[in-house]
Amino acid sequence: MLIGEVARRSGVSTRMLRHYDSLGLVRPTGRTVGGYREYSADDIRRIFHVEGLRSLGLSLRQIGRALEDPAFTPSALVGDLIRRTEDRLKREQELLDRLRTIDASAPFGWEGALRVVELLHGLNSPHAARRQQAVLSPVEDVPVPAELLAKAVLTESDPNVAGALRWALARAGGDGVTSVASGVRSENADIRRRAVLAIAAMPGDEATGVLVEALRDPDRTVRGHAALAAGKRGETAAVPALVAMVVEGTNDVEAAEVLGALALDPECAERIMGALDGELAAHTEDSAVRIRLTQALAEMPLPGARDVLRQLAHDDDRAVALIASALASVLDER
Repeated sequence: MLIGEVARRSGVSTRMLRHYDSLGLVRPTGRTVGGYREYSADDIRRIFHVEGLRSLGLSLRQIGRALEDPAFTPSALVGDLIRRTEDRLKREQELLDRLRTIDASAPFGWEGALRVVELLHGLNSPHAARRQQAVLSPVEDVPVPAELLAKAVLTESDPNVAGALRWALARAGGDGVTSVASGVRSENADIRRRAVLAIAAMPGDEATGVLVEALRDPDRTVRGHAALAAGKRGETAAVPALVAMVVEGTNDVEAAEVLGALALDPECAERIMGALDGELAAHTEDSAVRIRLTQALAEMPLPGARDVLRQLAHDDDRAVALIASALASVLDER
């Protein structure tokens, strides 16, 4: 079969077929009397082998080695191609994410776009100090897309950089809460924790609603962050989690202070006192828990709390009795 017919049937151009011949990849078996290339059935089969390997991303040099090497194993080649393709796709996805982020800043002109590019480079730095500097070096009147900050805050492990990102996200406004709220539903507890801490720094009813949702989180740390933030916003739904923090000894002092602030509402005060009394009754043998509950009672702006402290001043646990007596005296003086 002559070269023109081979090109028509195979879809490989005559120019490429001549290139294959010059490289020694596919040399026609014969020549006509006039000197034209004449391909046999085996030659055409080899052309399709070459094209198949090209479609997998191999260079012509790699294809030549693969076809000539008797020890060539397709499985090793395919495995290497998979790894290289995955790396390329990852790089291209990162590029696509950067382009989309920059596109989101297009209404603010090139200055805004370049600021986003600068921030992207900074946030991708392996050095925490460089990432923090990138966040804390804003350009006046050039807003940064909340989506970019939200993505960064959900993946940042350094506490200082994370704090800077939360600050910047709270200032960014816009869809900050929406952008980071997806992290509250992540399967990764660390991501949920970062999301709750970020939302805790944002004002508004939407942020409060997400914090209340996080009170049901299965992770104790996530629940604790959500309870403290929601309680400071006056959300009484945080009371059970805050009382549990006192019992467990997790940020118990801060949790007691938030409970004291919530107790300024008479209806909530009754609920809090009932919960604290119930925990005292349930932990008659645990001195550490009873001490923390006693200290929490001192934060309650209620006459009833002082009455309970006076009763605890006669507790069988001497440490509890001494602390309750001292706290009751301080409250009486106030």
